[in-house]
Amino acid sequence: MKKSIAITVAIAAALSSCASKPSEIEAAYVSPALYESLSCDRLREEATAVSARAIAASGAQQKKADNDAVAVGVGLVIFWPALFFAKGDGASAAEVARLKGEMKAIETASIKNNCGIRFEDPSAQPTKKKG
Repeated sequence: MKKSIAITVAIAAALSSCASKPSEIEAAYVSPALYESLSCDRLREEATAVSARAIAASGAQQKKADNDAVAVGVGLVIFWPALFFAKGDGASAAEVARLKGEMKAIETASIKNNCGIRFEDPSAQPTKKKG
């Protein structure tokens, strides 16, 4: 009985410590005031740099989420000590949240300055062409 309780607690702990997918991470607040004084050209440069960093950070976070999912799957089915290899969110999740916040701030500054900069929503489903 004690062993099944311990296994249940370990499973619950492992499931709660799984890394989040990048699409599930909310943007951290970043003040648009940091970008409002920039010219449209400078905003475009910032948008390009932030976007590139966001892609890299999202890739790293997705890899963590995938590795945690594998560890939990193996732990639940084959070898429960593998549950301890699920690392959960960490600095990469915080980086994704911060970069998402920067992207929102840049878009807000772009709207205020009429620059027309928009970031594509990666979670949006592409529309199918009718043909």
